[in-house]
Amino acid sequence: MRSSNPVFSRRGFSRDNGYAGFNAQPQAGGPAVGTQGNPYAQGSPYAPQGGNPYAQNPYAQNPYAPQDVQHGAPPQAPPAADRMTMDDVIARSSMTLGTVVVGAVLAWALLPVSPSSWGLAIGAALIAMVLALVQTFKRKASPALILSYAAFEGVFLGVISEMFNSRWSGAPFQAVLGTMAIAGATLLVYRAGWIRVTARYARIGMTIAIGFILVMAVNLLLVVFGIAPDGGLRSMGPLGAIVGILALVLGAFFLTLDFKQIEDGVAYGAPRQESWLAAFGLTMTLVWIYIEMLRLVAIFSGDD
Repeated sequence: MRSSNPVFSRRGFSRDNGYAGFNAQPQAGGPAVGTQGNPYAQGSPYAPQGGNPYAQNPYAQNPYAPQDVQHGAPPQAPPAADRMTMDDVIARSSMTLGTVVVGAVLAWALLPVSPSSWGLAIGAALIAMVLALVQTFKRKASPALILSYAAFEGVFLGVISEMFNSRWSGAPFQAVLGTMAIAGATLLVYRAGWIRVTARYARIGMTIAIGFILVMAVNLLLVVFGIAPDGGLRSMGPLGAIVGILALVLGAFFLTLDFKQIEDGVAYGAPRQESWLAAFGLTMTLVWIYIEMLRLVAIFSGDD
């Protein structure tokens, strides 16, 4: 599983973990597996029994079905203790988010609002981005790398939160509440079944997200070169508010993909190490939502 942030192209658990079954051989007495347009092998010994009601949804297929590609025989399933559980995801997510919070609190308490602190925040953000990119392209999760990313991300968030609070008192606290509200509402809607994560849903959403990222990148260049004054599309006015609301909608979309991938990983017996990648993806998405919520709070608070 890679990062949920579209910049890092995360859309599924790692398939180099020894449990992916691509181009699997037909099973005796049954249809060919993984050869009719579904890149994921089915027939896992630990896949849900009784039929899959989401058979046409590739996001509901088992990406961890063990299959010996060379001999066409399924190997022994991994022990239950080595499979990812929801408790593992919660524990790892608590560690990564806790590291972000600790880094943010320390940065807020130790670094005064100043141009030098702003430069430090930008440096921390760049380091966090590099670490996230490295983890994204690694085949296996690296807890040290993920926690280091969380620490540097926390420093960045701490500095910018303090800067926003110095001008718009209480904005960070409101942004935290808003982030929790969006995450909770998205989880509720997902668990209620009002949103089904299908291939079409993901494809349309990612197309919009990639377009959004590209437009924001162009806007940043225009601002840097002085062509777009006052932040361009990211201004602190009505246009900036509209763009911020769209960014929050995309953040909720990323959360639904995170929830689906975690659900599939637990249901299909993903390796326990994958829980670190689940935590990594959730952390990146929540950071995205918090930053956009912080900007929106500032915009609606005015210049007072």
